[in-house]
Amino acid sequence: MTFKLTYRAGLGLAALAAGVLMANFALAQGAVAPAVEAAPTAPTFNKGDNTWMLVSTVLVLLMTIPGLALFYGGLVRSKNMLSVLAQVFYIVCIVTLIWVIYGYSLAFTGGNAFIGGLSKAFLMGVTPDSQAATFSVGVTITEYIYIAFQMTFAAITPALIVGAFAERIKFSALALFIPLWVTFIYFPIAHMVWYWAGPDAIDAAAKALAAATDDATKKTAQDALDAVLADAGQVFLWGAIDFAGGTVVHINAGIAGFVGALVIGKRIGYGKELMSPHSLTMTMIGACLLWVGWFGFNAGSNLEANGGAALAMINTFVATAAAAMSWMFVEWAAKGKPSLLGALSGCVAGLVAVTPAAGFSGPMGAIVLGLVVGGVCFFFCTTVKNAFGYDDSLDVFGVHCIGGIIGAIGTGILVNPALGGAGIMDYTTGKIADYDFVVQVIAQCKAVATTLVWSGVGSFILFKVVDLLVGLRPTVEEEREGLDISEHGERAYNM
Repeated sequence: MTFKLTYRAGLGLAALAAGVLMANFALAQGAVAPAVEAAPTAPTFNKGDNTWMLVSTVLVLLMTIPGLALFYGGLVRSKNMLSVLAQVFYIVCIVTLIWVIYGYSLAFTGGNAFIGGLSKAFLMGVTPDSQAATFSVGVTITEYIYIAFQMTFAAITPALIVGAFAERIKFSALALFIPLWVTFIYFPIAHMVWYWAGPDAIDAAAKALAAATDDATKKTAQDALDAVLADAGQVFLWGAIDFAGGTVVHINAGIAGFVGALVIGKRIGYGKELMSPHSLTMTMIGACLLWVGWFGFNAGSNLEANGGAALAMINTFVATAAAAMSWMFVEWAAKGKPSLLGALSGCVAGLVAVTPAAGFSGPMGAIVLGLVVGGVCFFFCTTVKNAFGYDDSLDVFGVHCIGGIIGAIGTGILVNPALGGAGIMDYTTGKIADYDFVVQVIAQCKAVATTLVWSGVGSFILFKVVDLLVGLRPTVEEEREGLDISEHGERAYNM
């Protein structure tokens, strides 16, 4: 099968097409991590890109600790505040270690279309001089920086999950579940969506084909190009685009959290007792830290300090603001009062939705995306949740999974140049390719479906395994007392 790669100038959008298959390079953050070896001229480090990626990496860590920890902590009752902080902090630490031992290798080295290999387990072969590809031929960043940047994504994703079943899971159960989940769910999804051979390898193969003069040489060069193009994750090969993690992070975590909430069951007293947030002040602080850190998440996913990062940054501003306003005014109309919690929830929903679209949509398209996701997520977090009666404690499903689905599918629409999107450029010719609505949206839907099934079914199995081994829930008495005391022997507040 012959593939043709297309690349969006400045951001890196690839599309592999042969009549039926078209794979678009999207992943600003996650594209290739392997060291660059195939470029015709030696790639060079760009100190500006290195600096930007160092800053972005720290910003993404800020999103998780303290951002997400405070956001979630303020939303639970005071007797469970410390338990949420402990869970998020544990996840960051354990995933950091797993990532450098084998996670990076499984996600970002060649293997097959579903999972990478172990060639870089324990970071074998990586040195301070190792280079990782960006989205421009011959331009690289230090591989250690790329590893650290991707490590922060791997850490925040499972941390998002805990909000769905906050206040009712044993710490020992979470401690076992997280390493299993990142190994069997996160790493394969990251590989399927974000792994590809890289711009330098493809550029070299394309130039070799162009330079071929006889049939035998052309066939050899074509085979080599096909092999390079086929060296990618399955979702990438389908043509799905995901700039910074709509599928890998948000849908992935959102559906896992939803499954966990169903398997673990409702909190004791849910629907009968008041379970209001104990500190919206803390939640406000956490939400603001999330928004600030998200610029590293989205704009950093461009891997280069250029116009692509600027586009991702402005989109992260406007989509978030639009979603916050959308949620607030819809809630105002529906309930009579605009709440701070509603505006903050809309803010996060906007951040979620713009994540896959940040480098592909134009700013006006990002505003529309924010306006849509704010209202839809409000509907799921209120009407749908109440109708079905499930206890998604902090609305992980309603915000992250639903918001991620809207963003993932919306990205396939908003990339259209006719709608102000960045468009798709043929990487081998440098010419803008025709946008095909049907092909792109189908590819996005396949990516969404794959993530929902892989993470949903896989997470269900893992929750059941953990329940058999250590049990998922504390006793009724321990849950009523609060997890701060029963699980950790300390309180968030001394009264």
